[in-house]
Amino acid sequence: MKLKRFNTKNFQKELKENVRRYYRKELDEANDEELFQCVSLTVKDRIIDEWLETQEAMNTENPKILYYMSMEFLMGRALGNNMINTKCYDHVREAIDELGINLDVIEDQEPDPALGNGGLGRLAACFLDSLSTLGYPAYGCGIRYHYGLFKQKIDNGYQVEKPDNWLKNNYPFELKRPEYSKIVKFGGHVEVKNLPNGKQKFEQVNYQAVKAVPYDIPIVGYGNHVVNVLMIWDAEPVGEFKLDSFDKGDYEKALEQENLARTLCEVLYPNDNHTQGKELRLKQQYFFTSASIQRALSRFDKYNDDIHDLPKKVVFQMNDTHPTVAVAELMRLLLDEYELKWDDAWDITTKTLAYTNHTIMAEALEKWPIEIFSRLLPRIYQIVEEINRRFCLQIEAEYPGDRRKIEQMAIIYDGQIKMANLAIVAGFSVNGVAALHTEILKKRELKDFYEMFPEKFNNKTNGITQRRFLAHGNRLLADWITEKIGPEWITDLKRIEEIAVYADDKKAQKEFMNIKYKNKVALAEYIKNKNKVTVDPRSIFDVQVKRLHEYKRQLLNILHVMYLYNELKEHPDMVFYPRTFIFGAKAAAGYEIAKLTIKLINSVAEVINNDESIDGKIKVVFIENYRVSIAEKIFAASDVSEQISTASKEASGTGNMKFMLNGAVTIGTMDGANVEIVEEVGEENAFIFGMSSDEVIELERNRTYNPMEIFNNDQDIRKVLTQLINGFYSPDDTERFRPIYDSLLNTNRTQFADTYFNLADFKSYAEAQKRVMEAYMDEERWAKMAMLNVAHSGKFSSDRTIQEYVDDIWHLDKLKV
Repeated sequence: MKLKRFNTKNFQKELKENVRRYYRKELDEANDEELFQCVSLTVKDRIIDEWLETQEAMNTENPKILYYMSMEFLMGRALGNNMINTKCYDHVREAIDELGINLDVIEDQEPDPALGNGGLGRLAACFLDSLSTLGYPAYGCGIRYHYGLFKQKIDNGYQVEKPDNWLKNNYPFELKRPEYSKIVKFGGHVEVKNLPNGKQKFEQVNYQAVKAVPYDIPIVGYGNHVVNVLMIWDAEPVGEFKLDSFDKGDYEKALEQENLARTLCEVLYPNDNHTQGKELRLKQQYFFTSASIQRALSRFDKYNDDIHDLPKKVVFQMNDTHPTVAVAELMRLLLDEYELKWDDAWDITTKTLAYTNHTIMAEALEKWPIEIFSRLLPRIYQIVEEINRRFCLQIEAEYPGDRRKIEQMAIIYDGQIKMANLAIVAGFSVNGVAALHTEILKKRELKDFYEMFPEKFNNKTNGITQRRFLAHGNRLLADWITEKIGPEWITDLKRIEEIAVYADDKKAQKEFMNIKYKNKVALAEYIKNKNKVTVDPRSIFDVQVKRLHEYKRQLLNILHVMYLYNELKEHPDMVFYPRTFIFGAKAAAGYEIAKLTIKLINSVAEVINNDESIDGKIKVVFIENYRVSIAEKIFAASDVSEQISTASKEASGTGNMKFMLNGAVTIGTMDGANVEIVEEVGEENAFIFGMSSDEVIELERNRTYNPMEIFNNDQDIRKVLTQLINGFYSPDDTERFRPIYDSLLNTNRTQFADTYFNLADFKSYAEAQKRVMEAYMDEERWAKMAMLNVAHSGKFSSDRTIQEYVDDIWHLDKLKV
């Protein structure tokens, strides 16, 4: 496909004009932030033409459109990715280099958009990239959070949450679209009016309302002119400021609309340990789903005549349970606005909505107290009640007298609304995100639903975009691969398998490992600047970066580091290859044991990094404020990928794929997508340890596990755990880490001792770590393993995942731009 030729002189001229227009400065007077803004705007001008052409194609072709609804979109920086996908990255670098501007410095001015947190949001971002690159028409639907989850600061080893004010200097790639604003209502009550034709009209009255205003962000396909849209919704007051109420002294009434609008989009995942936090979360979910569906229906009505054709032209994908209120909102619009009968509205809804399940953890399947839900969303609650009533009749018809089925499957039960149940009942497709995860859903977590609706269930193993995490994130390796096999891998990652022929080539091994070393040097420099810790790039970079949760077992990792340190102190002459253990993670603000784990990691780092007697053989680093932009540096530099979740708990994981793509070797359990990674690369090219998912599930079922037996019989483990409470890592407060100690050995603070089987898997993990060291000391063996991991990463492109969604669920046609 022919691309617009890049004209260096024109780009330079436009850049200078943008600096003059927006800052009234000459180029050499502009600071780095101003240059970032203007380089971005100049690149955006190139995108706008293709964006308009894409929109014209959508208007002309009237294709079926995907609306991908997600509470999170962890996009990462846009400038570099947009230049990669418009194939102008090197051209722009050369153009601004001629002007004395360093592109790396300019890229570093861009804040990571604070629109997501973990794997759920990053997956959504990868999917949008792949949808555009494959040419399928799609909108991402989310919220324009002003401060995101939080900006993590580490103060005296503790996580401190600060506002992530990513919008303070304006975001050059977004475009406000007030013409598409929608009204969203909360609270009040529903009045039923009997009409002359015998029908009833349901009207929500005495409500509070906000105006949902979309900001569109272009999602650029790679080299194909297609530009899709991420529409993120911000909230504004519906009416003007109530000056009369203010003058009368009723300040709260005067400000109520402003306050509602302001608080709706402030933060991602407000702390829900209290009622106000729960209410705000539910408001956020309804806010963006309602606005998105309204905009989708407005577009549908513009190009189509019959609402019954909606499933032919629109598909909504609910990314986990957060957008599940979309089921009742679509029903509300069809019933109340389009005045359809229930059966017609339900038929359309159940052919238009699909659901992705992202978790095996029962506590993560959202449930809303009826009291909160019915008060905030009275009409929506009525509709959910009716869906539940009809579904319970269906259960009773299929399983007469089986009260257990109703207890497990009802949408409303025990005073709660179960959102996953609503999604399954209404969705025409229910997919897991890794083969093992989907099987566990079918056999255990959602077994009753699978028995009733087997045709709905399918697997779509997650994937990642190689354009961000290799073409942009690891330029040295990307160029090397392209030199060896050509550039086709950028849009067809299966082609990367062609580098496998070089895995035994000594010269290629040396080139590959030299690239890895250069990336490690770059990360070491970053760590030196940010952490004030010197790490040796010749050491093994052993990395665990991901959201901090107990089942992901960052605790197991740091306990093993403590064990290794004890071994080195007791046996200073033991064979030991230097190791740098790198952590990066945010813990939810209200998740105390996770936050204490961060403090433990930093306390262990403080002791080990300052012990000169071990001669730098172990270093421990916690990278503050882990995010996509630093992740790209970390993946490129990693030797070992820590994927050590308790088997059966991780739905998929995508960090494991990013490490693999960049030549890191996995140490992990047979959990989530690790299973499929091992299938692709071979168990000889990974380090697998620990219990299987079946073994974990059996222990959870029979509850025979007693970690105190391990504590009593294993002196190494006993010594490590005792150090948690004897002041070894907390001399100022011996009780600081008592909650972690208790969580591992007793039920003083948790329902079960060692809920995630850290001690059960400890010895197996330690043995696997020994195998890692032995393999790394054999340079040729390690180089071959690392290269084969890259070569066998082809399955894990989000392009493959998206094509499977299209073929099996969405049934979209490619745009002709």
